[in-house]
Amino acid sequence: MDYLGLFPVFYVPDVGSAWLMGLTGTIHIMASHTSVGAAMLFAFLAHKAYKEDRDDLYDYMKRYGMFLLIFSYVIGSITGPGIWYTATAASPRGISALIHNFVWVWATEWVFFIYEVIAVFALVYFIGKIDKKTHLKLTYTFALASVGTLALIIGIISFMMWPGNDAFYNTGSASDAFFGLNTFPHMFLRIGFMVMMSGVIGLIISSAMKRENVELSNELTRKMGYVGLIGGFVALFFFMWYISTLPANADAVLGLTLDSIIFNRIILAIMFSLYFFLAILKPQWIGKYLAVIMMFVIGIVGVWPGEKLRESMRKPYVAGQYIYSNQIISRDVPGKGVKSEVEVVAAKGLLGVDPWVPERLRTITPENKLEVGEYLTKRACSNCHSLEKGGKYRSMIALFTDKVQMTDAASIKSYMQVIGTGSIPYMPKIALPDEEYDAMAEWIATQINN
Repeated sequence: MDYLGLFPVFYVPDVGSAWLMGLTGTIHIMASHTSVGAAMLFAFLAHKAYKEDRDDLYDYMKRYGMFLLIFSYVIGSITGPGIWYTATAASPRGISALIHNFVWVWATEWVFFIYEVIAVFALVYFIGKIDKKTHLKLTYTFALASVGTLALIIGIISFMMWPGNDAFYNTGSASDAFFGLNTFPHMFLRIGFMVMMSGVIGLIISSAMKRENVELSNELTRKMGYVGLIGGFVALFFFMWYISTLPANADAVLGLTLDSIIFNRIILAIMFSLYFFLAILKPQWIGKYLAVIMMFVIGIVGVWPGEKLRESMRKPYVAGQYIYSNQIISRDVPGKGVKSEVEVVAAKGLLGVDPWVPERLRTITPENKLEVGEYLTKRACSNCHSLEKGGKYRSMIALFTDKVQMTDAASIKSYMQVIGTGSIPYMPKIALPDEEYDAMAEWIATQINN
């Protein structure tokens, strides 16, 4: 029997694997985006301190840098590998595709990142120990390394959404994969947010300096208000460009929640605009507790929904619009020697091509039908849906009971067969043998009615 190169299913009850990836990603983005934004901010502050011979700005940079070392380079360095570890467990074929397409890009990114880590320690601990011009040059290189890291990673992440054109599928070229339609709007969207984050964190540092130097604290608070406003405007502008470059499946997902997304972003824009204007006009009113609260607000209300949305918009794909989230390859990629597996699955079923199916479940019987249905549902659906009642990530139970209002096995089976035709753009176009649909529908109905 010819098996496909599938990996075991990784599933986290109640939350699902994708929700876990989103949670890890949110923490990492708060840390890593602060780092890149701070690197650009440090270049500006170091230039100003050198030109104006202001030692007080070096003191601020040192405080900011110490916060950065703990927040970004400890938390970020833990959650960064955590994302890839979780993603590898949840979607190993997707990560394999990224490695095969971008191995040298990733290696280059690691060179930038290693320099970035060394540079941030050096620029913090060498303040006052080396001449100011050398320190300024070091700060410039730190900013360039940080932006370089961002640019390389964004190309890889954008490919996960889609390559942007058919050239990649025919050539398999890393450059055709890297330079997609949404790579640059995505990158500048991130840069805007990073600059805004550097202002948000900068307000925490400047507000904590009030007891020592009120005048300097107020000056830096005003500057961070301007930084935050500029970054927020850039992020908003490029977000509008970014959503205009999305593929059809992402547009369909976005359309389901576009009104709530726009409302959320309007509220956030108003809230943080007022916050930054307050920092500019009344810097003495910005206390450290308010500054810390606003950092958590942007994480919980801004980043977390945004990461969940980005994960959702890629569906039903996990990479390059040729690997479904459930690991099945959906189309030929001649440039990589990759063949579609959809027809094989339709002919032999998942039970016939999945090497990890226990032998006792390969043939469906009345005794094992529910167990087979559970296994098949986890294999086919769990990367995008939680499977329990009250599941936190696009619960399959809620889909059938609330969205399409189906609770019996026959209706569920019919709906799943419609999904298999590709009539819903954000669901995979995979047909299964009739008996596998039967087993899945029976198990789902049992879960609904239990």
